[in-house]
Amino acid sequence: MTGTLISLISIFIGLIAANVFAYFNKKYSFGFTGNTLIGVFGSILFIKTFGRLGFDPWSIMDHGNFNTARLIVNFVVSALGGVLLMILAKKLYLRINKS
Repeated sequence: MTGTLISLISIFIGLIAANVFAYFNKKYSFGFTGNTLIGVFGSILFIKTFGRLGFDPWSIMDHGNFNTARLIVNFVVSALGGVLLMILAKKLYLRINKS
């Protein structure tokens, strides 16, 4: 795998995680399009943040050596990013639209 492919898979995992979380927890849903956008941006945000610690796609493919543990951490962080940004966005939405 290349670094670019790992990045795309990570973003896709964040997208899927946000939509699955919203499917099972209807109170956090923003609709399919909203869930997808939040999942993508949450995934990117968390991967960029944790990438500084050595879990970015190019560290996973360090000099042609494939590190499976870093890949799994990358995917888990990507899924958590989509879900946590979904929760944060809904809480922010409810606070702003408080009647």
